[in-house]
Amino acid sequence: MSGRGSGERNGGDLVVESLAALGARTVFGLPGQHALGAFDALRRSVLTYVGLRMESNAGFAADAFARSTGSAAPLLVSTGPGALMSLAALQESAAASAPVVAIGSQVPVAGLGGGRHGYLHELRDQQASFRGVVKSVHPVRAASQIPSAIAAAWESALSAPYGPVWVEVPQDVLLAPVDVPPVMALAATPRPLPPRPELIAEAAARLSGAARPVILAGGGVVRAGAEPALLALAEKISAPVATTFGGKGAFPWEHPLSLQSWLEDRYTTDLLEDADVLLVVGSGLGELSSNYHTFRPRGRVIQIEADLGKLESNHPALGIHADAAPALRDLADAVAERADGGAAERTAADLLARVRERIAGQDLDLEQRVLGAVRAALPRDSPSFWDMTILAYWAWSAWPAAMHSAQGAGGLGYGFPAALGAAAADPARPVLAVSGDGGAMYSIAELATARQYGLPVTWLIVDDGGYGILREYMTDAFGAATATELARPDFVALAESFGVPAVRTTPEDLSADLAEALAAPGPSVVVLPAVLRMFAPTHLAT
Repeated sequence: MSGRGSGERNGGDLVVESLAALGARTVFGLPGQHALGAFDALRRSVLTYVGLRMESNAGFAADAFARSTGSAAPLLVSTGPGALMSLAALQESAAASAPVVAIGSQVPVAGLGGGRHGYLHELRDQQASFRGVVKSVHPVRAASQIPSAIAAAWESALSAPYGPVWVEVPQDVLLAPVDVPPVMALAATPRPLPPRPELIAEAAARLSGAARPVILAGGGVVRAGAEPALLALAEKISAPVATTFGGKGAFPWEHPLSLQSWLEDRYTTDLLEDADVLLVVGSGLGELSSNYHTFRPRGRVIQIEADLGKLESNHPALGIHADAAPALRDLADAVAERADGGAAERTAADLLARVRERIAGQDLDLEQRVLGAVRAALPRDSPSFWDMTILAYWAWSAWPAAMHSAQGAGGLGYGFPAALGAAAADPARPVLAVSGDGGAMYSIAELATARQYGLPVTWLIVDDGGYGILREYMTDAFGAATATELARPDFVALAESFGVPAVRTTPEDLSADLAEALAAPGPSVVVLPAVLRMFAPTHLAT
């Protein structure tokens, strides 16, 4: 492997200069042999590097940085195993439409195409591993291609629908000297996705003439910054609004028209089915948003969706391929104002009363107290990131604000590294991560990352001795659980061994202990030993 001579710039410099020219300020990643040219160039750049201990965790951190800022987040990884380790995180970013720009290295150009040279980390077709996951793939074969390839990837990631992209640069291209000026400016303008006017006119006519209009708002509303337009439309046509789990925060939780997010509750599904016109915006009506595909609309559906592949993919609709923001603004301008807001507000209030009554009959006081304690402790402007754990499943329905979870792809290990990424985006405010003990073991090494960079993340670990939600699923389905019980460490002692303050708490002390941890500088861990249960999502408790 050739080195870098004094004063020389190389392909790695073009990578980091291109990122800086596009507006990047923070890079996540983990170095590897073939990528060292790019990592060496980081020390000569204006970029801040945050290094995690596993590529999947680095990808989760980049995902959260992108969600938190609305900008693209660079992820820098190496070849072969390093590249493949990022795939789980990129799958989550693809499912959640997070604009991650992943840049991976490759074996030298001469070795591309099928194992002729037996390079370490070599894959027969590395790009093929990413094509089914990311939005676009951008291979580089010469240094002069680097700035344009990264700019094209950046533009792709930030064009609706947002999504992760993959750039691939061979080792020798990263290391080769270049005799060009530093990259100063790059053009990467996301393409707009406005709605077709005739479709807006038809949708407005249907909504204006509806007797029982209802709106289901998904994550696309939040990503587009379309919350004001959604509020204006809902109030103008007096339509109750439910938000998907990924769309939490799209509509005010306590608004009189809010149906909140009880999408796993059959009462909510019934109400959505009963709408004579249902407007679905920023959601593909996938498994979770359709109550596990039990949703059967009886009225007409209008769907606004930026991802063409999700348009009418689950239910026939008046499909409008557009970004949520311009489409909702145009709709709000075009619909006729309705005067029967009181009836819609009573519909929303009745739905929520029935949900509360059903849950009250299921002996779930502990679960509601724990979730309430977490909400009380978290400052109102602090973000939260949730792993796939029972408390997160509760939060999907009952958390009264925006939240971030791995419910896009559903993999374990998201919460803590994602929270680190959000903290890197804004170190001035505390961030909450929530995991179960099973999911926590996926990212326990990142306690070292949190300590190294002094990131203000408080990690709540709900320790129930196993994969709690899988235990519940298996017991319900088979009468007994298999492979769900786990030996685990003393999380308090383990965190303290990393130099991270930790405390073991109880449901009664949880709110105070969490609040104290969140108020302290740097990382912290709060461990809650508790076995929580899910609510029964049917009309009657079972």
